[in-house]
Amino acid sequence: MKIKVLFDKRSRIRGLNVGWGLSFLIDDIALFDTGEKGEWLIENMENLGVDINKIENVIISHDHWDHTGGLWSFLELNSRINLYITPGFSADFKEKAKKYGVNLNECKDSCKVTENIFTSGELASIYKGYTLAEHSLVIKINREVSVLTGCSHPGIINILKKVNDDFGNDKFHLVMGGFHLLNREKIDIIKIVSQLKEFKIDMIGATHCTGEEAEAIIKEEFGEKFFEVKVGDIIEI
Repeated sequence: MKIKVLFDKRSRIRGLNVGWGLSFLIDDIALFDTGEKGEWLIENMENLGVDINKIENVIISHDHWDHTGGLWSFLELNSRINLYITPGFSADFKEKAKKYGVNLNECKDSCKVTENIFTSGELASIYKGYTLAEHSLVIKINREVSVLTGCSHPGIINILKKVNDDFGNDKFHLVMGGFHLLNREKIDIIKIVSQLKEFKIDMIGATHCTGEEAEAIIKEEFGEKFFEVKVGDIIEI
């Protein structure tokens, strides 16, 4: 399977839009998150040769502007999709999505998207004084499991533990996305990275809200298993 990075804060190719949030395309048919701005996402799709009409499934990790921002522009071009969210998304988001005629799936537990693609099931966290629901995307090929995260508000360790328990995997082939370590104290980052190393992880791509200091620590600890995530990248798993 191939994962194309459509939106992120850094680019591999000059001229592509970058910003806050992220968007990954899996095997040309499943889109995970949509970045902060629709115009930027659509332009990147066009410049990267993505056929928007081939995308059948869209998974949104959580109800924050930098992950939902490109969705509405996408739906203007292709609303014949299965949209996967969690019950904890806002009523406003759900009503707006329904107006486009999408097949809306609210996944409290893991949902099967395709033969190899699943949602992780909902995890909750407290963000700025209110409860925030988030789920991740899981790719399972035989016994190899990969996880794509949006912001990891519930904690990257909690997410990986849940996937480990629910999917019965021996190891993680790939862990990629935002790990929400930006502005955390260095001692906390070191502790979390130490816990990350307890998992068997073949490839790790920390980006978005992970933060530069945390990315540097993860790179140092994981060595050649670490890679930078940039718009235009294609990761094969």
